[in-house]
Amino acid sequence: MPDFVYEGKTRAGKVVKGEYSAENRDELFAYLRGRGIIVSKFKKKSKAISLQFGTGVSTEDVTNFARQFSAMISAGLPLVQCLNILSEQSENEHFKKVLLNVTSSVETGNSLADSLGKHADVFPELFINMIAAGEIGGILDTILLRLATFLEKAAALNRKIKGAMMYPLVITIVATLATAAMLIFVIPVFSKMFADFGADLPAPTQVVVNISNFMKTPSQILPLVAVLVFIGFAYAKYRKTPKGRYNTDKLLLKVPVLGDLAKKSSVAQFSRTLGTLLTSGVSIIEALEITAKTASNMVLRNALMSMISAISEGKTITEPMKETGVFPPMVIQMVAVGEESGGLDQMLTKIADFYDEEVNAAVETLTSVMEPIIIVLLAIIMGGMLIAMYMPMFDMIGAVGG
Repeated sequence: MPDFVYEGKTRAGKVVKGEYSAENRDELFAYLRGRGIIVSKFKKKSKAISLQFGTGVSTEDVTNFARQFSAMISAGLPLVQCLNILSEQSENEHFKKVLLNVTSSVETGNSLADSLGKHADVFPELFINMIAAGEIGGILDTILLRLATFLEKAAALNRKIKGAMMYPLVITIVATLATAAMLIFVIPVFSKMFADFGADLPAPTQVVVNISNFMKTPSQILPLVAVLVFIGFAYAKYRKTPKGRYNTDKLLLKVPVLGDLAKKSSVAQFSRTLGTLLTSGVSIIEALEITAKTASNMVLRNALMSMISAISEGKTITEPMKETGVFPPMVIQMVAVGEESGGLDQMLTKIADFYDEEVNAAVETLTSVMEPIIIVLLAIIMGGMLIAMYMPMFDMIGAVGG
């Protein structure tokens, strides 16, 4: 969407200047007329080089927007006034432009959901569909509050998982760098001393010296680095294909400890998303379609798509859930109870809360398991190298003593 630079006057004769993102000239003029500004001149803003990655709008920005918007609607403020206030107080310039465009779209007669839908890169499909349900049901403030709570809990879950992976990753990087430093800088000192001595080296020592010589030789190490980089790019490209995404996600679920964490986080995400949508009045089929699109794991996504087909044919949600083989028995039983009692949305929320706690436990298990493994491996590698270096010294001491 192009940015326009404009200049004009208010009804009081005050000269105003500014910028606005609009599809065309008519949309720009409609927006400014709504604010009582008569345009004297305007032009498209020249594009500058942007180094921004992603949308430039964080989940926290959207969460705060939903919570503040809910409070304003509950207080009885008109929709457009709420959007104007929220856009003015936004500290994120990109998000401010998005909200200004949404405001302009609403002023021209579009629904809030349709206006937000023009910025699908900022507002996820789940957000837009729930807003649409809120507008139809006249409970927009309640829906916005639910969205804020949902986004906060989803973000907290992601932070926990990332936090669990960060510690082992940092330890692994430090261990790798320490090992490389030993091989490149320390081992050569010993190697030169052994060469001056002229004796045959024990097999472990010779292996460590050979690895050190390999690490110091660019003509040998660069091809290895190139191969590793190629493997990384090949994996990334394969991962982008539907089949590759499915196979890697399926493999992840089978990895000890890590797979358990991935499965529990996927079930928590599925339960909270579906429960939130159903509570907001979205139909079961549409809710499952949105949940499937937002699912991060391809195995779960395919399972949800097969459930949609089965439910469309008249089956209950429990039957196809059981057939997928993805969901734990407890989840299936709780969903069956919720379906029979008519409180499926509430039951799904309880499942999500339960699995949030399970994710916490899985994160602690992952950390407690990986920490000693990494430390033991580091001790074996570093200790093994030191022992290998000291072995020839005993021969040297014996030769000197003899």
